[in-house]
Amino acid sequence: MNTATEANFDGLVGPTHNYSGLSFGNVASLSNSSRPSNPKAAAKQGLVKMKALADMGFLQGVLAPHERPHIPTLRRLGFSGSDANILAQAAKQAPKLLAAVSSASCMWTANAATVSPSGDTSDKRVHFTPANLVNKFHRSIEHETTGAILQATFKDEKHFAHHPALPSVDHFGDEGAANHTRFCHGYGEQGIEFFVYGMEAFNNSAPHPAKFPARHTLEASQAVARRHGLSPEQVVYTQQNPDVIDAGVFHNDVIAVGNRNAHFYHQEAFLDTAKMKQDLLTAWGDRASKLHLIEVPSSEVSVQDCIQSYLFNSQLLSRDDDDMVLVVPGECENNPAVWAYLNSLVAGQSPINDIKVFDLKQSMSNGGGPACLRLRVALTQAEQQAINPSTLMNDSLFERLNTWVDKYYRDELHEKDLADPQLLIESRNALDELTQIMNLGSVYEFQR
Repeated sequence: MNTATEANFDGLVGPTHNYSGLSFGNVASLSNSSRPSNPKAAAKQGLVKMKALADMGFLQGVLAPHERPHIPTLRRLGFSGSDANILAQAAKQAPKLLAAVSSASCMWTANAATVSPSGDTSDKRVHFTPANLVNKFHRSIEHETTGAILQATFKDEKHFAHHPALPSVDHFGDEGAANHTRFCHGYGEQGIEFFVYGMEAFNNSAPHPAKFPARHTLEASQAVARRHGLSPEQVVYTQQNPDVIDAGVFHNDVIAVGNRNAHFYHQEAFLDTAKMKQDLLTAWGDRASKLHLIEVPSSEVSVQDCIQSYLFNSQLLSRDDDDMVLVVPGECENNPAVWAYLNSLVAGQSPINDIKVFDLKQSMSNGGGPACLRLRVALTQAEQQAINPSTLMNDSLFERLNTWVDKYYRDELHEKDLADPQLLIESRNALDELTQIMNLGSVYEFQR
C-alpha cells in the first residue's frame, strides 16, 4: 500500500472580490448584493486559514486567482476598442455583464475540478477534470484558466492526468468537488468516490427541484467517473434532496462533508438516505476501519440553521486514525443550535474530536465557507515531490503573499468600481507578479 496524505489547495481571493449577487440559489450571495466588499481583508482571511492549517501539519497549497475583469469574454460578446473603452461600454450598456466578468468566484476552489487520486484510477495517476460550471455564466468562463493553473501546479505527466471540462451544456452540468467526496481507510488505498447530483438530465420524470436550479447532473458525474478510470464497484451516486436545493442548499457541501471513514451529513440532505447508506456500506465492505455515518437530525439543527451557519461547509481533516478536526466558520459559533450540536458531537463517540473556528466573513458574505475555499488532492510521497513547490504554503510564501496583497489590493470595492480601468491594470500587474512568485508561467491570456 502507498502511504499518502490529503492536501488542501485553497483559492487565493482575487483583487476584484465584490458582492454583485450573481448566484441565484445561493441565499448569502443574493442577500449581500450591492454592499461594498474588502478584497484585501478577504485575501488575508483566506491566507490566515491556509497558514493555520499548514502550521497544524497539513499539506496546504495555493491556487492563483483568475484575470478579472475578463476582457477576452467582453470582446467575444461584441465590445471592442481599447480595454478602457470596453469597460466603459460594458458599464453603460450591460452593467450586470461587467459584474459577471469581474467576479472573483474562482476563490471557491471546491468548484474548480473533480480530483481522483491515483489509488482509485486505472492508470494509477491523479486525474483532474475542471468543472464547466455551466449553470452560472460568471463561473462558466473559469474552466480554461483553472485547467492551466492546475497543470502549472501539478505538472508531471508521469503522476498527473489533466482533462478538459465536460461539454458546456446543462445536460452535463458539473460543479466539481463541491458535489464529490471520497471515503477510504487510508488515503493511499483504493477509496469510494461518492458523487452527489441534483437531477437526471435525460430523465424528465425523475425528481428535481422546483424553485432553484439543480446545477449538477448524474450524467456529468458518470462521465467524470468513466474519464478518470474508476472501478464501478467503488463509485456511489446519490441524489441530493430537491427540497433542500429549493431551500438554498445549492451544493452538497452545504449540507454534508466527508473524509476518510466519516460521513457527516444532515438528515434531509439526500433524496433517499437509506439507499445512500446501504450503497456506501456495500462499497465499503470489510475494510480495516468502520465507516462512521454521522447523521444530524432536523430536530437539533434545522436546514435553515445549516444554511445560515454553513455547518457542513466545513473542512473535516484527519490528524490520525479516527481523530479528526472540523474547521468551521465563525457563524457556527454564533448560532446557538449549531454550537450546541457541535459541542455534543466532540463529546461523543465519533472520530470528530475537535472544532477549529475561523473568521471568513468576506467569503461567507458571498456564500462560501471553509469547504468552498479548498480543493482536496490525496497524494503519495512521490506525487507530493512532483508538485510545483512554489505553490505550497510555508512561512516564506505566507509572508510574500501578504506583502503582495498589501501592494495591489484595495480595502473597499463597490460594484461601480469594476468599470475603473485602473482596477484592471492593478489586477493584471498583481497577477503578473504572482505567476513569478508561484512559478506558474504564463497562465493568463494577457500574458500571451
